[in-house]
Amino acid sequence: MRQFFIIFFVFNVGLVFSQDRPTKPGKDSNSLEKKDKEALGKKNDSIQKKPSIDKYKIISFKRDTTFLDTTLTISKEYKNNYLRKDNFELLPFSNMGQTYNSLSLKTDYDKFYPFIGANAKHYNYKEIEDINYYNVPTPTTDVMFKTVFSEGQFLDIMLTFNTSERLNYSIAYTGFRSFGKYNSTESEAGNFITTTNYESKNKRYNLRAHIAVQDLENQENGGISNKDQFESGDSEFQDRIGIDVFFNDVDTKILGKRYFFENQYKLVKKEGDSSAIDKTSLSLGHVFNYETRFYEFTQTTQNDYFGDAFVSGEISDKARLKSFYNQLSAEFYNTTLGRLKGFVNVYNYNYYFNTFLIQDDGLSVGKLKGEEISLGANYEKKIGDFDVKGNLTYNLSGNLTGTLLNGSAGYRFNDDMAFHAHIHSSSRMPDFNYLLYQSDYANYNWSNENNFEKVNTNIIGVDFESKLLGDASVEFTTLDNYTYFAVDPLVTIEEGGFENQYIKPYQESNSISHLKVKYRKEFKYGKFALDNTIMYQAVSQSNDVLNVPQFTARNTLYFSKEIFDKAMFLQTGVTFKYFTSYNMNSFNPLLGEFYIQNNETLGGFPLIDLFINAKIQQTRLYLKAEHINSSFTGNNYYSAPSYPYRDFIVRFGVVWNFFS
Repeated sequence: MRQFFIIFFVFNVGLVFSQDRPTKPGKDSNSLEKKDKEALGKKNDSIQKKPSIDKYKIISFKRDTTFLDTTLTISKEYKNNYLRKDNFELLPFSNMGQTYNSLSLKTDYDKFYPFIGANAKHYNYKEIEDINYYNVPTPTTDVMFKTVFSEGQFLDIMLTFNTSERLNYSIAYTGFRSFGKYNSTESEAGNFITTTNYESKNKRYNLRAHIAVQDLENQENGGISNKDQFESGDSEFQDRIGIDVFFNDVDTKILGKRYFFENQYKLVKKEGDSSAIDKTSLSLGHVFNYETRFYEFTQTTQNDYFGDAFVSGEISDKARLKSFYNQLSAEFYNTTLGRLKGFVNVYNYNYYFNTFLIQDDGLSVGKLKGEEISLGANYEKKIGDFDVKGNLTYNLSGNLTGTLLNGSAGYRFNDDMAFHAHIHSSSRMPDFNYLLYQSDYANYNWSNENNFEKVNTNIIGVDFESKLLGDASVEFTTLDNYTYFAVDPLVTIEEGGFENQYIKPYQESNSISHLKVKYRKEFKYGKFALDNTIMYQAVSQSNDVLNVPQFTARNTLYFSKEIFDKAMFLQTGVTFKYFTSYNMNSFNPLLGEFYIQNNETLGGFPLIDLFINAKIQQTRLYLKAEHINSSFTGNNYYSAPSYPYRDFIVRFGVVWNFFS
């Protein structure tokens, strides 16, 4: 990452020295005055011709278009973090780059195929749906820098430019390193993404593509082994390096490489002016995606924390997934009838381990390989302020999936009020690591592809947005064959034993119902504002396999004002976050997954942050004192059993936007 700072420094120095220098006073003052006026006129002309900010377009995977936003708002404060997303429903671990414990039920609306697993390690892994494309009138750079917890920095930089009005490229790199406050919690990552999108002059042909190479490496310590050292508040352990941990020789790694390409050609299109809007069109399309991904767990020597091992030396587990996806489609569009797209998908997968397990009942081959073929259709139509969307995918052959149905309808009453409703129904096998896993540790070997059933998920939800009344959402979910990791209930753990020796995947035979109600409202009075978010959750289940807090709340009181003759916009305030205590999920570093535990109740502690943010032109500055109450509200703050939450720390961040 040092090279990026060097490039950034040279870039800025070049900008400084490339500026026009003032002319020294001379005898011909009238001539100088004339030249100054001419230069000023040219400068004013260039300012007038500078493209407006709404010309700098960001295009999502679903082709929703927004523009580059350089404002400073409270929502930007919530997104100034490692994920660059609002993490209201997440609880981070002690170091940047580690995992998050989820404070709500996670549902993936668009996932039709099983995931490789190691879900706790993928929070910053960008999937196809997370990649943006751009269209900008001038070269544009977006840079985010943020200090970490110890010995390192975080840098996220993106450069995008159009070689013409129709062809865009972007290059992005995200890198960081953070040593952490506890022993063996160092994290580092380097993600490289490049994109391109193109549209022909007659608008018959368009394409978009990206290449993504992503890796994340973590040291894992299994948590603190002596909770009294942390909870006692003893000054001897204020330096967290002095707290004992379970192990210091474990490393995990996620590495993924993806090559994505999508193009479309219009067979039927209105000829003539290329800017004219087609009333009717017929298009053929093709999507190609090839991705390799692996999750690796290594340990220097066997440790009783995970139980007995087949080897006495180094532990080395590596799960791999290679997937090859093709979609052929035909799309019909009519201004009266709407947009209808039909498609056929072919998905080839190979999930495997380079090992064989010899069991009492025979040889277990470490591979799941096959092909899935499915048909589907998408439809969308907008009539005035009313819009409707839907998609259906049905599996024709293969054992991984069944059906996927999404539907939504929305109505915008005016600029201040909108209503939206959605439904979801899906059926697919659990993630691959539930179906098959092989490890040097004896307990972490299973094969469930013939035992587990498809997980059935049904969701219905409504959203209401109002500047006057606030934003509210209600979502009701039912789950059948819910799949989870837990300690084997048939095992009795002796005193001093480790429950991670007996982790297994399970399916819940009874149906589970989950209700989530979320409400956000901001109150303003002069230059003061109070932003409030509250979430309520209720779970109906026969067995305690889905654990979430009942209430989660975040309240931010802040002050905003333009200062220094409006040269700077200042925003400062305090954020209070709280969630009720519950049986918080435990983390298993070998699998990179959370598992269910019902023996320890955690949570119920406040998290208070102070922040001072400022905006100068297109630069936003962020200064935050995190968890300022850690020293006086008790040492009972945990992100997961045996994993303490973050102590008080002051961190600085900045976001720049450059327009050439």
